[in-house]
Amino acid sequence: MSGVSSVSSSDFRQIAIRTEAGKAERLFRAAVSAFCSLTRPSRREIAQLEDLTLPLFGEVSVESRRYVAAALSECEYAPTALVRRLAEEPVEIAAPLLTRSNALSDIDLIALIGRHGLPHARAIARRKELNPTIADLIRALERPTLVKTRPPETVTKLTPKPEPVAKADADRAASGEAAENARRRLRSMMRPAGDTADVNTFLGQPAYVRLRETALTGNAAFFQTALADALEIDFATARSVTRQSDYTALLAALRALDLSEDRAFLIAVAVYPGEFPHPQAIRLFLDRYRLLHREAALDKVRAWKAETLSRAIRDKAADTIGGGRRAASNGDDANSSLKAS
Repeated sequence: MSGVSSVSSSDFRQIAIRTEAGKAERLFRAAVSAFCSLTRPSRREIAQLEDLTLPLFGEVSVESRRYVAAALSECEYAPTALVRRLAEEPVEIAAPLLTRSNALSDIDLIALIGRHGLPHARAIARRKELNPTIADLIRALERPTLVKTRPPETVTKLTPKPEPVAKADADRAASGEAAENARRRLRSMMRPAGDTADVNTFLGQPAYVRLRETALTGNAAFFQTALADALEIDFATARSVTRQSDYTALLAALRALDLSEDRAFLIAVAVYPGEFPHPQAIRLFLDRYRLLHREAALDKVRAWKAETLSRAIRDKAADTIGGGRRAASNGDDANSSLKAS
């Protein structure tokens, strides 16, 4: 970057009209070097740099990308679109930006960790003033196996063999008891040690910590159990919330818990990683989260609880009617036997 200080704003604008064939490498470097020499670039100059460099991105070498990433990491007014594009590169290129660039917001950093995992996360961890939430996320990624699971047994339970119809009632009862026992074990494994175990998990910090840690395990049952506990809903409802094709229901659940945007997004991207392939998808999530009024989200949770109660009443009524019919049938059989005798 020698000689950069002599490049003026007008020199930078002239670079964009040099279109000699085979000069992509030199043009790419020169444009960024000229831009970095500007004390306070205008919005127009930032847009000009992006319009010039982004189309060249696929034509330049790894070395040029590394050079530009290092240059922009020290630039106070770096163009956001170009920085985000460079940050998606392998960590060998992106590291200076991940470590130092002010153009990457907290949401950008979380999204990058979600897409690229530990290599990017470790570079981000070296930032001087890192958001504590992101620091927690990186520590969780460094030690992902916070709970022990037995995948073969889990898979077997999720795909049971067909059973004879005659055993349906007994199997349903046994299955319900086994599921409840499994949920109790999950809760005991996730319960904080010491005095924090009794803290209210609906609005307090422990709710978020438990949701975050269980979401990052990749085990759906752990997260569903934590969500059921946090919202005080039944496990079946929590499972249905996370099994939908998109994150709409989960959005309402997280808003009802009054989580901040970054915390809500971290959990959403862990549960629905495929829903955030690009920054626009992240922006859409944040917009939807901001626009969703918390009272509306709480109404949604209340509706889930009402449906659970209604279902339980219907099941109870069906069991009562079924029991009455069986008793009446047994009585008729007994009367028939007496008459026959």
